[in-house]
Amino acid sequence: MIVQLRICVPDELSGSVVEKCSGQLGVAEVALPPGASVMPPGDVILVLLARESVERLVEELQALGVPERGSISVTTPELVVSARAGQAEAAAPGEGADAVIWEEVSRQTGEDSRLTWSFLAFLVLATQLAAIGIVTDSPIAIVGAMAVGPEFGPLAALAVALVRRQGRLGRGAALALGVGFPVAMLAAALAAWLSVPLGLFPADVLERGSAVEFIYHPGPYSLIVAVLAGTAGMLSVIGRRSAALIGVFISVTTVPAAGYVAVALVLGEYGKAAGSALQLFLNLVGIVAAATAVLVFYRLIQRRSRAGTKTGGRTS
Repeated sequence: MIVQLRICVPDELSGSVVEKCSGQLGVAEVALPPGASVMPPGDVILVLLARESVERLVEELQALGVPERGSISVTTPELVVSARAGQAEAAAPGEGADAVIWEEVSRQTGEDSRLTWSFLAFLVLATQLAAIGIVTDSPIAIVGAMAVGPEFGPLAALAVALVRRQGRLGRGAALALGVGFPVAMLAAALAAWLSVPLGLFPADVLERGSAVEFIYHPGPYSLIVAVLAGTAGMLSVIGRRSAALIGVFISVTTVPAAGYVAVALVLGEYGKAAGSALQLFLNLVGIVAAATAVLVFYRLIQRRSRAGTKTGGRTS
């Protein structure tokens, strides 16, 4: 898996940057069109390297002060036909599919974790769909709610914030969850409160539903599903896989529980509302804990890979 770095730096930094890039294990090509940058004035350095080597090189460039005086952008070419690229991949430690570019993970989760109107809208719509599925005993509507739910973004951001100690990212994610779920549940409760006198569903509807009983019965499997969901979700972020099906898996443990709390409170089923609220809490904690564990595991693997590369270099 080959990645291209575009590095924009002032003239006085070009020599140091080229030296770092040329000496990096896993680098296939380094190109320097002199004076290519107009604003800011300086050079643009293009580097083709194995994905496994990106994180270490980015760290070294950050130590040189490149982000403060210029920029680093990372892209993945659709196709690279090059014998040197193949040799660079073979020389780089680890596997490209397992390589973590931490700045990429932080940016991706940060973009998905902000409290925005679109995030609120999707969460409100998902909770409303879940509530409709609950009162109509419709698994199809509940699955639809799972597909719409946007909550994994903030949950993943919390895990990244814990591992990388990024307080700002963590506070933004906590705000999105702390505001988003209450607003969505309040909207679902209001809709349920208006629907009862209109006769859209009977007041004893929660006594009839059988397809949704798992939502308000927290137990060991609730936490197990949350852990599996958190693990799958974070692996999809690291592996840059499609989040569509992963989103459904994540929401199986969160959005339906939030919708059930809203409906149960309106109908006076406080015991079921409490059970569903506990289910929601356990699921949120389980997802974040599992996602954090995945990141810690990958960080340890990455460090051991680097240590092995350094040792090999000294003994060779």
